[in-house]
Amino acid sequence: MAHIEIARGRCIGAAQCVLSAPELFDQDEDGIVVVLDDAPGGELVEFAHTAAMVCPSQSISVAAD
Repeated sequence: MAHIEIARGRCIGAAQCVLSAPELFDQDEDGIVVVLDDAPGGELVEFAHTAAMVCPSQSISVAAD
């Protein structure tokens, strides 16, 4: 299990997180990231790490519980 944290003030709305892990991320009406599951388990943890790596503004962090 992991915990996803978002720095919403840094998000630029590039949607790379949504494209790489739509099970975990969406965007609000302003294009800012919204976390759908902030404590993913199983293979979703890897998807969360991928989303964090591809985020151009480095707004996503994933910590192990």
